Amino acid sequence: MFKRTLTQSDIFLIAANLLPVVGVWFFGWNPKEVFIVYCLETIIIGFYNLVKMAFITAVKKTDIWQNNGTQTRVSGLFFMLFFLVHYGMFVVIQMGLFFGVSGIGDEYKIGFFSFFYKWPQLITHNAIIMLAVFFISYGYKTVTEFIIRGLYKTTPLGLQMFQPYMRIFIQQFAVILGSMFLVFGAGKIFILIFALIKIAFEAYLNYEGVLNKAIADFRPRPGK
Repeated sequence: MFKRTLTQSDIFLIAANLLPVVGVWFFGWNPKEVFIVYCLETIIIGFYNLVKMAFITAVKKTDIWQNNGTQTRVSGLFFMLFFLVHYGMFVVIQMGLFFGVSGIGDEYKIGFFSFFYKWPQLITHNAIIMLAVFFISYGYKTVTEFIIRGLYKTTPLGLQMFQPYMRIFIQQFAVILGSMFLVFGAGKIFILIFALIKIAFEAYLNYEGVLNKAIADFRPRPGK
């Protein structure tokens, strides 16, 4: 379940998560800006998962869709569309919850759905730097650990579709807990605790091992 060694992409991701901590603690970055970046990170993760699904679709074209015990072979584009809608709804609900709990929604007059056209007013120069670092780090991880290693040739679309949710559930819990620190003005403490939680779960939990085991279990056994 836990990694014994860290890869280059893990180290890159650790550095990306430590950047907001350094910025808030030593360079006067606004903790609320960092909180917003962590919220937008959910979208970055979803984007790269969609990229992975596109690579799998380019190879397999179709895959098995399981529903209530029945199996149907459908187009990979169907998997991608389903993920886009399902994950998009998840992001909308998560953003509304985050901004409501943290009080940022009231401060910037952002409603449950208006985040998607008001978010540019929340992005500052520092936020752009943090988003760029996260975008590059997840991109590097996708290229080095998924594309170059050829995992797109063997990973079932059904498993890849739900792969981001474990990480996102952990992030959701941490952000909701951390937003309470923002309400009481303890932004620096929130950023530190949240970054440490993210590093612990993202860099040291063996997500790849769990996914590979699921792939092995997913494949039909001989004679069955």
